[in-house]
Amino acid sequence: MPQGFDDADVPIELPQQTGRWTAMRDLLLVVTTLVLVKQLLLPITQLYAGPASTLSAMIFATLLLRRRGMGWRDLGLRWPENWLKTLGLTLLTMAFFLACTQLMVPVADHFFEDIGTSDRFSHIEDNLAAYLLIMLVVWTHGSFFEELLFRAFIINHTSEAIGGRHSADILALFLSSAFFGYRHAYYQGWHGALVTGAGGFAFGVLYLWFGRRNILPLILAHGAFNTLGQTLRFFGIED
Repeated sequence: MPQGFDDADVPIELPQQTGRWTAMRDLLLVVTTLVLVKQLLLPITQLYAGPASTLSAMIFATLLLRRRGMGWRDLGLRWPENWLKTLGLTLLTMAFFLACTQLMVPVADHFFEDIGTSDRFSHIEDNLAAYLLIMLVVWTHGSFFEELLFRAFIINHTSEAIGGRHSADILALFLSSAFFGYRHAYYQGWHGALVTGAGGFAFGVLYLWFGRRNILPLILAHGAFNTLGQTLRFFGIED
């Protein structure tokens, strides 16, 4: 070693700093996958561009978690110890979701026109095969994948990347909610994006409360709302 240069002069990368940069890298890779795959497929299929992007992101995110010696269990995907409690938390999640979205509706009405879902799901009405297929999408992409990606992965990795403190959780909550709303703007317009973003905020708040220990109530609530909406469409009832 050259004279005057000892171990104290060697720059040391702290493990915490390494973790933050890794979290940021993995976050950007997954978000880029979500955006890029959907944008590439939208000119081909509006119906399945979103599901294809979340499936791709789920595969990528799973590999990135394993690379860090982690799994979805570390982010809250666990078999419930108490199903009665899980059901209660699911009902609470649904109530809080409704409260947040209904509070946002007047705000969205003031600024934007409500265009619904732009006939994206109009083919489902009185079409049993289409309804059963969309139910498969609902309980994969529309509940399971979205909760694991937009709540578990994005909130945790954003929080870790910016420091991992309580304030980082709050910022991660708002960023994930905004991104979740943006993801729905292509067929719901900005009115729907605001309302859906408020719903994402509701899910995110509850993820920070209990979802890191058990995310299943969020998945069940999300799936229940989507199932109700698609079932009403199947019977020709406006939701």
